[in-house]
Amino acid sequence: MAENTREIALDTLLTLERGGELSHRLIRAVLDKYDYLEERDKAFIKRLTEGTIERQTELDFYLDASSSVPVRRMKPLIRCLMRMSVYQLLYMDNVPDSAVCNEACKLAQKRKFGSLKGFVNGVLRSIARQKGNLPMPDRAKAPLDYLSVKYSMPLWIVQLWTDAYGMERTEGILQGLLAIHPVSLRFSECMSKEQQRQLLMEMEQGGAVLRQSSLHSGVYLVENTENIAELPGFAEGKFVVQDASSAMAVEAAGIRPGDFVLDICAAPGGKSILAAEKTGKSGRVLARDVSAKKAEMISENTARMGLTNVEVEVYDATQPDEDLRGRADVVLADVPCSGLGVMGKKRDIKYRVTPEKLLALEELQRSIIRNCWQYVRPGGALLYSTCTINSGENETMVRWIMENFPFTLEEERQFLPGEDETDGFYYARLRRAG
Repeated sequence: MAENTREIALDTLLTLERGGELSHRLIRAVLDKYDYLEERDKAFIKRLTEGTIERQTELDFYLDASSSVPVRRMKPLIRCLMRMSVYQLLYMDNVPDSAVCNEACKLAQKRKFGSLKGFVNGVLRSIARQKGNLPMPDRAKAPLDYLSVKYSMPLWIVQLWTDAYGMERTEGILQGLLAIHPVSLRFSECMSKEQQRQLLMEMEQGGAVLRQSSLHSGVYLVENTENIAELPGFAEGKFVVQDASSAMAVEAAGIRPGDFVLDICAAPGGKSILAAEKTGKSGRVLARDVSAKKAEMISENTARMGLTNVEVEVYDATQPDEDLRGRADVVLADVPCSGLGVMGKKRDIKYRVTPEKLLALEELQRSIIRNCWQYVRPGGALLYSTCTINSGENETMVRWIMENFPFTLEEERQFLPGEDETDGFYYARLRRAG
């Protein structure tokens, strides 16, 4: 293993500690930067950084129980170093405990914290000796604290979900979020079944492992591939990265050939692409998002898929557009949300979101809906969706829409990790009065 793999992981965690970067984007950028490393070294960096982020609440609990200095009072570099070292001790069995402790001390020395080598070594060796018997909150006396530590989820989110779903279902959700999350690919509807079968064979011959989604026949879950763009068929626009729940939401909208579909928060473009396939050449999709960067992302994806019936615009959904009033057969409103349903893939969301941010997001969602409901023609459909598990952004928001605007609910569904083979996702189809 390259000598600097642990230091690369440490610097990545430090960057995240300072804020600003999203973990999944930063880790991908780091792996691209160090693409010259051997595959096993890149895999080590990826697993160590992602695992340390995902298990941070649990790791901090063990460190606080074993250290005379609380985690919150440690120097940022030492805090990140201790977290990633404890993760190696508990979750990377192929790494000897002695190597973890020794390498941590070397890194402390190298990064000008030589005076803390004794502290680092003592705490890590103490945790190593206790493996299999580390302290945990009492499940009977403090069940929420127990779930928080065991599944490494902030306590307030555990409370939010137990209030909504009960203890047993919440534990299932928490287990589902920690499970392996393969990438979901949806084949273009322009492909025949035979073409799909041939493409699957080509992917598998290249080493990818695929299985068909139990929820959507056109979606496959793929593992054993590091770069989706290198899979056969990507450049030719034969598939798009899209979760089964997202595809099912678009299908629930009831889009027909010839429809005009407005996607108001469209990036990265998965829903717009499926909508364009549904409308056919006789229909049109207007895909909008708030920034030029997001619009460029949509344009790249729709161009790769060979779609000519998608128009992309930069537009802030919180601003009204009188020209679109009553014109759209279907409005897709996949609004900005807390992302609590995709924490299995975007691991630092749970540390960024707060109860106060949830309330601010709900107000943002209402401001968007106040504009976009008017774009739906009488008798048309509004498809509201989020990638979260929070009734305030989902069911409660849909009830607010019906109380304030001329819509009735026709269908809704909440997908839950651990219960459904998808991310956490919600959609509701509402029909405007004719």
